[in-house]
Amino acid sequence: MFLNEAALSTRTSSAGGTPAPERTPSYGSAVRRYEYRGACVIVASGEFDLGSLPPLHDALSTAVRHYPKVLLEASAVTFADSTFLNLLIFTHQTGTLRVIAPSAQVRRLCEITGVDTVLEIRRTIEEATAS
Repeated sequence: MFLNEAALSTRTSSAGGTPAPERTPSYGSAVRRYEYRGACVIVASGEFDLGSLPPLHDALSTAVRHYPKVLLEASAVTFADSTFLNLLIFTHQTGTLRVIAPSAQVRRLCEITGVDTVLEIRRTIEEATAS
């Protein structure tokens, strides 16, 4: 279901069976983790700022302590600010971090700050695990 469909769909309320609008999904953030070829892959999606960063911080901090290589899949990051960027730099300094397929917003943030010359950015997970 597309976002617009979710926002426009209706459900039946418990009071009398009249249609009630569903809540529009939030535009928060999500973090999930899995292992791939001995590396920890963190998939980040949504918006990351000071308020939404703790789950990503926890995931990266744990991963860098337990895996020789940490891969951050950032293609679905729709917003990132300086706290996100600081977290990437910190993770890079404490372990081996590769950023995979960053979204245009993340790529631009890295370019204008010069962080793209410090972080290892790869197009695919295969490239990231091979380097």
